[in-house]
Amino acid sequence: MVVEPLYPEFSTNYNLLLTAFMKRPVGIYPDDIGVVYRNPTSGRYFRLTWREWYRRTGRLSNALTGLLAIHPGKSHQPGDRVGTMALNHHRHLELYYAVTGCGAVLHPINIRLSLDHIVHTINHSQDKILFVDDVFWPLLESIYDRIKNTVEKFVYMSDQPGFPESRIEPVYEYESLLQGQSAEMDWPNLHEDTYATLCFTTGTTGLPKGVMFTHRQLYLQTLHIIVGDSFASDPSSLHLGEAEVPILITPMYHMHGWFFPFISVFSANKIVLPGAFTVEGFCELVETEKVTSAAVVPTILAMIIEYQNLHKYDLSSLKTLGVGGGALPLGLKMKAEKIIPGFNATSGYGSTESGRALRAFVKKTALNWPEKKLNEIQVKTGLPVPGVELRIVDEKGNPIPRDNETLGEILIRSPWVMGQYFNESEKTAEVWRDAWLHTGDVAKVDQEGYVTIADRKSDMIRSGAEMVPAILLENLTTTAEFILEAAYVGIPDEKWGQRPMAIVSLVPGAKENEKDILNYLKTEGVEKGKITNWMLPDYILISSQIPKTSVGKYDKVTIKKQLPELLSRAKKTN
Repeated sequence: MVVEPLYPEFSTNYNLLLTAFMKRPVGIYPDDIGVVYRNPTSGRYFRLTWREWYRRTGRLSNALTGLLAIHPGKSHQPGDRVGTMALNHHRHLELYYAVTGCGAVLHPINIRLSLDHIVHTINHSQDKILFVDDVFWPLLESIYDRIKNTVEKFVYMSDQPGFPESRIEPVYEYESLLQGQSAEMDWPNLHEDTYATLCFTTGTTGLPKGVMFTHRQLYLQTLHIIVGDSFASDPSSLHLGEAEVPILITPMYHMHGWFFPFISVFSANKIVLPGAFTVEGFCELVETEKVTSAAVVPTILAMIIEYQNLHKYDLSSLKTLGVGGGALPLGLKMKAEKIIPGFNATSGYGSTESGRALRAFVKKTALNWPEKKLNEIQVKTGLPVPGVELRIVDEKGNPIPRDNETLGEILIRSPWVMGQYFNESEKTAEVWRDAWLHTGDVAKVDQEGYVTIADRKSDMIRSGAEMVPAILLENLTTTAEFILEAAYVGIPDEKWGQRPMAIVSLVPGAKENEKDILNYLKTEGVEKGKITNWMLPDYILISSQIPKTSVGKYDKVTIKKQLPELLSRAKKTN
């Protein structure tokens, strides 16, 4: 006889929901400061206990389902979309949980995209409501006529009371919305396959594409990230537990702020929100709040270590720094750890479609390796996060050998990898083939299983019959003490098809020139067997700025568009 459970939705079929994350800290540390936000312009601090933050989130959710008339979704049927044009502050964190907790879909809008792309993401998502920071209100004004037939309501967010003078309507004020609502929220027992978030790619190969994630996907990824961090054998890179104090540098519109809004709340960490990143603000918050960890793109790390007043701050609490959104050059890691003693920088990998997929940690079998070799491991892209199934295959779909030389494409599948692009079946079919998500990233793998991304397929430099990985050259170049950043692109060549060009920025005060850069590449690269002579750049441009994307990666699309002008300023090396 089969006996069915009396309440399967609360036992065998218990739904994995994001509301469980925010219930934990308020349940065990209600009166501890849980959320710290510092206005990057005024320097004003906002400190909320977990109880205060939880009650504000409840009020917001009641406003969403009441006055703002947001409708929830069902399993695989998305609810109303709620867009945010916001910095990293306590209100944005409240939206992360209030919107998803009531069954709607949160759409954090990348405000650093082009105006055309911002308009596209709003209209394509069919956002019903937009929550907009005061600093982005002029941006909203500029696109209002192009989205007013899609968006029904607007909410103004500011640290100062009052409304802006605006032709936009109807407009509500965030704090006033909360004041009229009950703090008690009966969070619905949603199906775990209810969509929670909608994130867009940065659109470097066309229009941005939307990726939806369910509560179940976000829940499982958060737990697997926490578990994966606990597996790390290297004590210098392992700082877990409730006492950790992370600072959220990655914008919350970019891949869920690399999941820290979920990880930190569920872990009951005091989470520090800087609004927008500035090096001075970062240093002040690390010193004041005793920040222990951060996650940044390589360009942010470069900005930190070149800051002239860095020595004036006590950064001794900072122990770990995860680097993603681009390869972590060995030279940058070593420069940073020399300037800021006591902390460890490691690499990782993820994408909007895959979430976090790889992390560079030291395996237990490598703990006694020489420091130089350990550093080389920690700048590799890493090993798969627990729960991630990964293959690297050649053009015929065959796994590549573990020789640290052969290149292949990264294929991924996991419980949280995207199922499809939002309302784009043809684009979905381009990346989902043979039961694997094709990332478009080219990589190699060594005997220990460590993956190293070589490049995007579209960014590989094709010289004759050979493929030159730009990342290999970028990493080697930045090991020079006098070089801060380096980007490589292919330039047209009648004989070879393409040849490498280097765009390099020097550390402050450096006097080296193009000849010094080329000599370094010959000595440290060619003579030591790291690269071959034909990989040396034909042109080198020393520039104070290298074009970046909205998330801090080298903007190869813009660089290629500007190629004639950049090439005219570059020095030929042969």
